[in-house]
Amino acid sequence: MITISEAAQEHFRRLLAGQEEPDTGIRVFVVNPGTSHAECGVSYCPPDAIEDTDTELKFDGFSAFIDEDSAPYLEEAEIDYQKEQTGGQLTLRAPNAKARKVDDDAPASDRIRYYLESEINPELANHGGQVSLVEFTQSGIAVLQFGGGCQGCGMVDVTLKEGIEKTLIERVPEVKGVKDVTEHAEGENPYY
Repeated sequence: MITISEAAQEHFRRLLAGQEEPDTGIRVFVVNPGTSHAECGVSYCPPDAIEDTDTELKFDGFSAFIDEDSAPYLEEAEIDYQKEQTGGQLTLRAPNAKARKVDDDAPASDRIRYYLESEINPELANHGGQVSLVEFTQSGIAVLQFGGGCQGCGMVDVTLKEGIEKTLIERVPEVKGVKDVTEHAEGENPYY
């Protein structure tokens, strides 16, 4: 489920050694899982904070606990620690935090939503925008609705055809094309 590098394990052992309560572990969690606002975190987890439904991952000298709601969003997550002159940097990479990973045989609409949330929307968010699936037609057209900074953007056609359509056709073979149903005259992009 989660990979914790040797350097990160050593970092956690050092931090946990300073805790007053023995058997304190760490908790890895996702706030707002499955949304574009998902944030991952790590905190101390004293024994009285462990829930019956938690998943326990045992490491040398400590345990990591994951709550039931966060678990599916932490699939393939990696925690690493890089030592630096001024201390160190702990990094948590969780590629499925914003969208729950779907199986390759999941319905095409579920796979489209997954790629929109996990790959496309994080890029669009850099310009205050997002896109969502309105419908996936029987003829293989992903009907999309833009919002935020994308609504009213003069570059939306390029984004749609050169970015989103190519990505979806590559990732979801059932997709034959995309269609934008956004009312762009109603929006204004502050970036352009």
